[in-house]
Amino acid sequence: MCIVQTIRAVFSSSTDNYSTRHLRNALTYLSQQPYADADRLGAIGFCMGGNFALALAQEDKRLKTIAPFYSITHKPLKKKVSGLCPVVGSFPENDYTAKQGRQLARALAQAEIPHDIKIYPGAGHSFMNDSGPSFRPEAAADAWQRTLAFFETHL
Repeated sequence: MCIVQTIRAVFSSSTDNYSTRHLRNALTYLSQQPYADADRLGAIGFCMGGNFALALAQEDKRLKTIAPFYSITHKPLKKKVSGLCPVVGSFPENDYTAKQGRQLARALAQAEIPHDIKIYPGAGHSFMNDSGPSFRPEAAADAWQRTLAFFETHL
């Protein structure tokens, strides 16, 4: 994907954009593979990838659950959240995405969509990256276990 178009997509007010169109094509390809169960598709994304997971779930109902990690929500999320699949999200307290995580949790609760959104105290952006300085092993282990359990329930 062209980086300029990708960055524009992240800050776009529309979730139907250049990036989600490519991701829908990838989802179509994946769902056609003999090893994939097209009725049990989910998405996990970190940072910008979490943004794309949220946008794709708004545009493509083949996704049955998503897991955004330290991501921001797209502007139309509040308007479209009623159709969103179940969401398990992990956000660090010491990051600009914590506010987004709280807003996402409120919107999902109001729409009665199954969700598990957790804000990790003391954690910063990229707390899951075990090769970086922000790595928080306890938060990372908990976030991953929550994600696996949530996917087991909702996929």
